[in-house]
Amino acid sequence: MTKVNVGRKILSANETYALKNSELLTQQGNRCFNMISSPGSGKTTLLVRTISDLAGALKIGVIEGDIQTDIDAQRIRATNAPAIQIITEGACHLSAAQVHQALQKLPLNTLNLLFIENVGNLVCPSSFELGEDGKIVVLSVAEGDDKPVKYPAIFAKSKVLLVNKIDLLAGAMVDFNIERVKADARRLNKDIEIFPVSARTGEGMQAWYDWLKGQIAKS
Repeated sequence: MTKVNVGRKILSANETYALKNSELLTQQGNRCFNMISSPGSGKTTLLVRTISDLAGALKIGVIEGDIQTDIDAQRIRATNAPAIQIITEGACHLSAAQVHQALQKLPLNTLNLLFIENVGNLVCPSSFELGEDGKIVVLSVAEGDDKPVKYPAIFAKSKVLLVNKIDLLAGAMVDFNIERVKADARRLNKDIEIFPVSARTGEGMQAWYDWLKGQIAKS
């Protein structure tokens, strides 16, 4: 009896599309980042603020991944940025094939930066390459400071860690040791860039914007 490793076969098919996506993005001169986090970390709010604050400096598009609804895509479109919604209908991550289809619907020749907002999950999305230039993990202070230890794969693979909702740290509204998070993340990934930010107040966002501009300058 011939045994087929289904998991390996699925990953191989995904890698084929990831390569196609990477080639297409390179041809169009786009930088692309895959944003991953738990639900409620503030990914969409971060993107809305980033797009709004950098309007005129960077032309940004977004691919939105959600199990249901296009609420987040509507929020992105309200900034006048193009957004394509992918509804996974239960799947816990986006696939490179889904992203490939979405790329055909975006005006890539008018953009220089693309974000993929993955399905809210710290586990599944970390295993699937989408053709991006790098992963960005978002952790809100409300989630607790043990997440790099509990979910090491995504922190080990990410170029950037955005520690969001730091405005909640004022007055000890949450119990969160940001220095522990930084140390644990850097033990997993010595090169990870860490930006404590508040998408609500704008605190710390300029360092994140400067990093993005630096990435565009490299392309």
